[in-house]
This record gives sequence, structure tokens and C-alpha cells, in this order.
Amino acid sequence: MPGYENPWTIPNMLSMTRIGLAPVLGYLIIEEDFNIALGVFALAGLTDLLDGFIARNWANQKSALGSALDPLADKILISILYVSLTYADLIPVPLTYMIISRDVMLIAAVFYVRYRTLPTPRTLAKYFNPCYATARLKPTFISKVNTAVQLILVAASLAAPVFNYADSIYLQMLWCFTAFTTAASAYSYYHYGRKTVQVIKD
Repeated sequence: MPGYENPWTIPNMLSMTRIGLAPVLGYLIIEEDFNIALGVFALAGLTDLLDGFIARNWANQKSALGSALDPLADKILISILYVSLTYADLIPVPLTYMIISRDVMLIAAVFYVRYRTLPTPRTLAKYFNPCYATARLKPTFISKVNTAVQLILVAASLAAPVFNYADSIYLQMLWCFTAFTTAASAYSYYHYGRKTVQVIKD
């Protein structure tokens, strides 16, 4: 049977902080405060590095909730950043549409896995109880690469108006590479499917 775990770990709190910073970043980008946005983005990136480091090195800080919350925080952050950067004409619309579509499908899959791994009787209280762990998610290697590439593009795009290289051919090449890794990541989840989910049985 799935068990209960403490959701109030440091990595989970850092992931929640990253989620909270996402709308702040979106607002700063829309208002074209790119210098401040770069600083806030660096802070969000630091929370991402820290939560992974802590979860890997302290067993009592690792949780099934964290295995879902960390990538969810990344997807929320990336989605808001790409939409706002597209609004600011720094990232092309088709690329943002591709990334958002992939993330929506992955988030829907996470909710479906949660439902399927929840023992009967399934209730809303049990479904949304963060202490009740039912599955641990394991992202594919290409998905990790894709997240890194997407964040590199965000950093490069945020810096573009600050350092005046918004029309750089290298930035456009990064758009293409990001599209490629996004497509490859989506395919990896389709191909490996159940191998990315570890059901907790005790």
C-alpha cells in the first residue's frame, strides 16, 4: 500500500518558491524590466539547483511528492517565462506553442498517474493529500537535457535586450535546438511510458 510521508521538506519548499517566483518573472518581463528579471531568474535557478542537491544528498529530504513537484515547478516557471518572452517578441510563437503543448500533456499524464495509482476508494481528499504518496516519477535523460536547454534559452533571451543581441543568428539557432530537444523529450515519454513511473507499494 502507498504510505504517508512528510511533504514539508526543504526541496519541496524550494520548488514552491520557484512556483511563486514564476508570475513575478512574467510581470517583470511584460513590463520590460529585464535587468531585474535576470536577477530573479538567477534566484529561481538557484532554488532549482539547491532542491536537487539536497534531495540527492539527504535521504530524509527525498520524497515522492518532490519527484513530481520539482518538474512541475520547472514546467510552470518555463511556461510563464516563454509566454511572457513571446509577448515581449523575444521568442517565436510556434516554439512557445510547442513547449506549452508538451507541458500540458505531461501535466495531464501526471494527474492521470496519480488517479490510477490511488487505491480504492478514491476520494478527492486522498487524491489531493500531499502526504499520501502513490508513485515516484523518473524523468528521462533527454527530458533533463531539454529542461536545461529551455532554461538556457530563457537566460539568453532575457539577456538579449540588456546586451543588445536580440537579432543574433546564434539566438535563432538556439530556438531550433530547443525545438528539437522538446520534440525528442515528448517522444521519449511516449516511447518509455511506464518506465518513467515507479508505483509505491509499501
